[in-house]
Amino acid sequence: MTCISTATYETATDATKSFMDGIKAKFGKVPNFFGTIAQASTAATAFASFNGALAETSLTAPEREAIALAQAGYHGCPYCAVAHTAIAKGAGVTEAETQIHLTGVASDPKTQSLITFTLTVVEKRGKVANEDIAAVKAAGFSEGQIIEAIAVVTANMFTNFVNLVATTDVDFPKVSIPTKQAA
Repeated sequence: MTCISTATYETATDATKSFMDGIKAKFGKVPNFFGTIAQASTAATAFASFNGALAETSLTAPEREAIALAQAGYHGCPYCAVAHTAIAKGAGVTEAETQIHLTGVASDPKTQSLITFTLTVVEKRGKVANEDIAAVKAAGFSEGQIIEAIAVVTANMFTNFVNLVATTDVDFPKVSIPTKQAA
């Protein structure tokens, strides 16, 4: 049972109807996460703007999805796990790779360094060591990409927390996720 309801077009305010129209145009429907954040038009608009900008980072879509999947697994967020599994597959990530990303693992060493950095940022609440930054740089990520990765972490923290607090009904094909892993 959801703790925060999902707005529908019929129950949405005028301020969120245009937001929902944009989401429907992009996805063909309004996924429940977007209906949930539509309860607060300012938050919905801010997230849409921030998330849209993140699509323009120098991180690839598979790299951004590796971050999202690792966080979904770390936080045990069923909604984010299924949504980002679907998005990652659309970006060319294999089913097997999406599943291991949920456990904080990647088969590619560069992606693994990004996932390790992501989980370290989350677990240590941003208080990473110089060695953590040196490791992700050694894997080939620039300082700008490290900042972009932190921005992606931030956006996914929002989605994880909204979906966990709201207990958003999952409207994507289900996947199994671990309960927790360490950085």
